[in-house]
Amino acid sequence: MCAVGQVVHTLPEGKTVAGVTSLADEIYVLREKERDQVEVYDVINYRLKRSLTVPNRWRFNDMTSCEHYRCLYIADDIRRPEIVKSVHRLGLYGAYTRWPVNDEPLGLSVTATHTVLVTCDEVHEIKEFSSHGVLLRVLTLPADVRHPWHAIQLTNGQFIVCHGRSPLAPHRVCKISSDGNDIVNSHGGQRSSEADQFWEPRHLAVDSNEFVFVADLNNHRVMLLSPTLDYVSQVVSREKLNGQAYSLFLDLQTRRLYVTDNVVSSTSGEFTTGRVVVFSV
Repeated sequence: MCAVGQVVHTLPEGKTVAGVTSLADEIYVLREKERDQVEVYDVINYRLKRSLTVPNRWRFNDMTSCEHYRCLYIADDIRRPEIVKSVHRLGLYGAYTRWPVNDEPLGLSVTATHTVLVTCDEVHEIKEFSSHGVLLRVLTLPADVRHPWHAIQLTNGQFIVCHGRSPLAPHRVCKISSDGNDIVNSHGGQRSSEADQFWEPRHLAVDSNEFVFVADLNNHRVMLLSPTLDYVSQVVSREKLNGQAYSLFLDLQTRRLYVTDNVVSSTSGEFTTGRVVVFSV
């Protein structure tokens, strides 16, 4: 048995890691490079098995997976307005399509009904799509949920959303009503490095009991909140990471938490290298 927060394994360091997920007993790691961006590892011994290519793309914001459709979804990081902002759909062995979001897609998650939630920060919206890119609905978040990064839908239809980037805006994790209109619970406030506060809560994972793991980007740690969003503990400390906790994936079967750990240049402020660290939780 491993203690909570113990490092189980570290995947190789290399190009910046934009996302990590699991599908069909394999671990998928998304790196920012021109080809072979998705590295596929064995979930038991973490051996590299193969790589997949996302055509004509090398910058990304997030990745998630769907067991039902056996595919990956990958969000563009597009900073040129003339290029269509898209989600890419990649099959286990490379079958590829993409569909437009029309706003920059930041965070991705898959619902219990196998639809795709796309968090769009500039318009403060969650867009829900079918697996093949049909827009099903748009949820406009409350006005003080500024710069949403990532959203996950709970079994009761409510959403957990993390948000906050600018110094004056709240840096919080919120539980949002199923229609997107109301904040049910929240945790956080003005950005802070205090033990129970956030400085850019960037990405989420939720376990089967609705405890919430939060990648606290600029505090270089992972926090755990209760189902009512009360502070529980720090699961991963900055001493166990080389850089910033950018995104998370929680394997519910093995109780393994995969944390993307990216190092930031002190001069440019850009990510330079990345890896995935696997923790017991």
